[in-house]
Amino acid sequence: MTIVIFIVVLLAAMVLGVPIAYSLLLSGIALMWHLDLFDAQILAQNLIEGANSFPLLAVPFFMLAGEIMNVGGLSKRIVNLAMTLLGHVRGGLGYVAILAACLMAALSGSAVADTAALGALLLPMMAAVGHDKAKSGGLIAAAGIIAPIIPPSIAFVVFGVATNISIGKLFMAGIFPGLMMGVAIAIAWYFVVTREDKNQPERQRPPKASGAERLKALKESTWALMLPVIVLVGLKLGVFTPTEAAVVAAVYALFVAMVIYREMTWHQLYEVFISAGKTTATIMFLVAAAMVSAWLITVADLPGQVVELLDPLMDSPTLLLFSIMLLCILVGTAMDLTPTILILAPVLVPVVKAAGIDPVYFGVLFIINGAIGLITPPVGTVLNVMAGVGGMSVGAVAKGVLPFLIAQLAVLFLLVLFPSLVLVPLSWFY
Repeated sequence: MTIVIFIVVLLAAMVLGVPIAYSLLLSGIALMWHLDLFDAQILAQNLIEGANSFPLLAVPFFMLAGEIMNVGGLSKRIVNLAMTLLGHVRGGLGYVAILAACLMAALSGSAVADTAALGALLLPMMAAVGHDKAKSGGLIAAAGIIAPIIPPSIAFVVFGVATNISIGKLFMAGIFPGLMMGVAIAIAWYFVVTREDKNQPERQRPPKASGAERLKALKESTWALMLPVIVLVGLKLGVFTPTEAAVVAAVYALFVAMVIYREMTWHQLYEVFISAGKTTATIMFLVAAAMVSAWLITVADLPGQVVELLDPLMDSPTLLLFSIMLLCILVGTAMDLTPTILILAPVLVPVVKAAGIDPVYFGVLFIINGAIGLITPPVGTVLNVMAGVGGMSVGAVAKGVLPFLIAQLAVLFLLVLFPSLVLVPLSWFY
């Protein structure tokens, strides 16, 4: 009965158009009434304590680093480097988008920011050389969702806080699966381009860059490329925590943008702070509201009830994971990544622990699943961003993203079947 009340109130509020954060608060209040625990003081206390978390300080600083990266010229130089390396090959601009997305993922951790930046820079170029605009937009959107998986990742920070799992381990565990997703959509792009070339064999390609041009692009992008190196090496050596790494990333990006590249003005800096602050406020209020529900979920022992419901699957971890992944895919079609983490993760992590599944491994699968939800209609936040940037309908982008969505679901399927694809690289990095 407790599970039913929580789900019905949450879904009813969302159907009525209530924002996710307030829907979570309403479902928490409903659980309070049901459990005869309603107390406005407890509600306020949990709401405040939900956002009063040192690890969550990483969110505003990583958001700030991502905004500075896009405004201050770091993104542009990374795309230029990828262009000199791959722009001349068949379908080269698509591979440029994928390589640039993987590099930018190691800078910002935001799928929306990376997709917007790559779409603005590369989509007009891809359309100009004859690539189908919808498929090009779909590729960029699919590449953009690598950002929550390759560290630093805002999604991993929120997941770690919500489930009390090491954020550092989640960061390191996401590196190899994130690169796998990049390889998968590159393979899908190869088949898309091959089919396109049958209809348009004389497609124009950018000229091959000379060795001097490549060296110049590498030199210009070195300062940008050093950011993920500093963050990952610092985490690996224990020089700083993930939260402190976010501060280092923001300060370093600001230094490069204003002192080295000199592409960001003081007026733009003000706008960057405002933009990062607005996004952070949205995320933090979501987290605070979710922590009210999380406390009541613990009090009501919802994880224990879910374990009982899934008891027939507990002896088969792979089957259990497939069932959970299917559930998360369905939820991801209707809900954004952060709410999905805050609602499902506190309930599901105790279940996978009871089944003997490594929680860090599960965290990687969960975030990949949630990231894929960003390019699945009807919600598909990244689809909407790509449609806005490219001046296309969401339906056109959704159709264009389909081959790459299938490729990324195939990666998720492989990771469920072969946990060593996550756990063995994790043992190398951590």
